[in-house]
Amino acid sequence: MSLIKKIIIGVLIYLVFLVVLFPAKIAIALAPLPSNISVSGVNGSIWSGSIETLSMPQRQLEQIRWELSPWALFLGKVKIDFQVGSRATPVSAKGLVSWSLGGLSAQGLRFEVPDSFLLGNAKLPFRTEISGEVSLLVETLEQGKPWCEQLSGKLFLNQTNVKNQFGNYPLGNIELGLSCIDGKAQLATDEAKNQLGIVGTLQLDEGNMVRVDAKIKETAEQPEDMRESLNILGKRGADGYFPVVYQGRIPGL
Repeated sequence: MSLIKKIIIGVLIYLVFLVVLFPAKIAIALAPLPSNISVSGVNGSIWSGSIETLSMPQRQLEQIRWELSPWALFLGKVKIDFQVGSRATPVSAKGLVSWSLGGLSAQGLRFEVPDSFLLGNAKLPFRTEISGEVSLLVETLEQGKPWCEQLSGKLFLNQTNVKNQFGNYPLGNIELGLSCIDGKAQLATDEAKNQLGIVGTLQLDEGNMVRVDAKIKETAEQPEDMRESLNILGKRGADGYFPVVYQGRIPGL
């Protein structure tokens, strides 16, 4: 083998090892992160690394770890197995997420977070304050048009309490099933999955539109303020339920 070929092979091997072992700390330092985001405790490589804390206004993530599959890149995909936090931290998440030209997909995705993290310092109407926790479990997700090709999982609103100028509403625990209907993401619940007497669906439509088709009746578990205000929803139906119907743009989008 000639000297030139040996040099070329040596350079190629060096480049491969440089990419494989490229430090995550350098990659993050070179990344154009917004000025209000700070990262500390970066270890490992871009393929297998960790971050101790990632801070942003009103929010912080801890113990971020990831495994990026180099073999998936040869198939034109970005596949990352990640974990954020633990049961002991306010925010925790884990799952397997893939991206290709066909869109985003996920498997075994779990996300648990307090409402305060999601809301940040957002100002809600009627001086509304919301407390509680959100748990999202996604078994399978395949991106499609307008939203999904496949979607299965559950969304839990745990120990939810809403307080505003009209009263205090301890809503308790609410379970919603996730599904994909004709490309539209849908959340559904019934009386067996909440204590509020709510039955119906919320569907994400094209153009960032949301459609709510539900109904509600009085239950003994409802907060008194809530029971007394149900008549503002309209006329009670023959089945004893009040209609809860809405169609419009997703707030904030």
